[in-house]
Amino acid sequence: MHDKPRLRFWQIWNMSFGFLGIQYGFGLQQANMSPIFRYLNAEESAIPILWLAGPVTGLLVQPIIGAMSDRTWSERWGRRKPYFLVGAIITSFALFMMPNSSALWMAASLMWLLDAGLNITMEPFRAFIGDKLNVEQRNLGFAVQSFFVGFGQTLANLMPFLLPLFGVTLAASGGNHIPDFVKYSFYIGAVAILGAVFWTLYTTSEYPPDNMEEFRRMKQEKRGVFHAFADVFEALRNMPPTMKQLWWVKFFTWYGLPLMWQYLSLSIARHAFNAPDANTNPVGFAKGLEWSNLCFALFNVGCFGISFLLPPIAARLGRRSTHAVFLTIGGLGFLSMLLSSDKNIYLVGMTLVGLAWGSIMSMPYVMLSTSVPKERMGVYMGLFNGFIVVPQIINNMTIGFLYETVLNNDPLNALALCGICLILAAGACFLVRESPRAERAAFPLGAGGH
Repeated sequence: MHDKPRLRFWQIWNMSFGFLGIQYGFGLQQANMSPIFRYLNAEESAIPILWLAGPVTGLLVQPIIGAMSDRTWSERWGRRKPYFLVGAIITSFALFMMPNSSALWMAASLMWLLDAGLNITMEPFRAFIGDKLNVEQRNLGFAVQSFFVGFGQTLANLMPFLLPLFGVTLAASGGNHIPDFVKYSFYIGAVAILGAVFWTLYTTSEYPPDNMEEFRRMKQEKRGVFHAFADVFEALRNMPPTMKQLWWVKFFTWYGLPLMWQYLSLSIARHAFNAPDANTNPVGFAKGLEWSNLCFALFNVGCFGISFLLPPIAARLGRRSTHAVFLTIGGLGFLSMLLSSDKNIYLVGMTLVGLAWGSIMSMPYVMLSTSVPKERMGVYMGLFNGFIVVPQIINNMTIGFLYETVLNNDPLNALALCGICLILAAGACFLVRESPRAERAAFPLGAGGH
């Protein structure tokens, strides 16, 4: 926008650096929670319902935090920063406690607290791009966030291979059978999210509202959580057409993707290491968890490796076509895992899925950011999160039934279903209609550079 100055690359880097800590936490959760639940004797068919914490907290927290942060301003703390800090503190506590869970109910409860903290912190970072960057730089801003998604989660996933260099082993020293490398990974995550968020707080300032008098009047009239809910419903009624058209893209994407986090490690343990559970083959199960972390690391390498190439690709193909191409690549990555039980096929497949993940983490948000009013950026970014969490809730409520019937109690079949969903999402991209002017504004040729 004409009223926002162009920022230098390192300014954009610093303003999104807190995202690194958030994504380190997400990486730990995504790769390790299903095995933690299994270590605590959860049934495989019950895994999806235990993951319900993420989408439910996202559905409740992100729109409300978005609406509240839209109406927040102080000279000392700014608009989004207070939410960065509160969410980081909650997340840090949950990460520290999680690997010390002594029972399934404790791990499940901490999962709810962890997801609440992550969602409180993450939503304002999405709105931060719209606050700080003009339209021409938003593609770079979301690309940097996409890079941190991949890099932060890669660091988390490499912990099983880095920590043994410091004497940490696959063995468990506590009474809950959770390996020591998982415990220390979570402890590091508790420190990392605080450090990364504090860096953003220290290095980045926020712009005050354009019309301070109007902002103060609106804030006075719409105080409290009740008005935050009212803002959400008003935004829902006035949803832009582009946002509505993105629904089916997000539905198929996010009905399928939870299957990856729920069942990848269990599939690798069963098919590549002959370890259907931790009791019958504890060594093989631990090796399956270790290998799944490596797969997630390559997945995230694919994500941050493609992140800075997406803007120039989208400038030539258009955003919806680019997103459709990468979703198809991800779907084929999942389906390729059916070809062999060799552990390396998972590495190849997850690298392809990582390319799709880079697009999932950026393309829809850029399309959204050019279609909504800038003064409502927070509430619409939070509402858009509903397009992610509602499909996940449907997944969590239905996969338990499908797992024992259609999926034949096999985690590999769950991954194949995820691949089919991504291909359906690719087809749904062509339901989205954007004006050529919006495409050019968000992705001018050459805008991906520093």
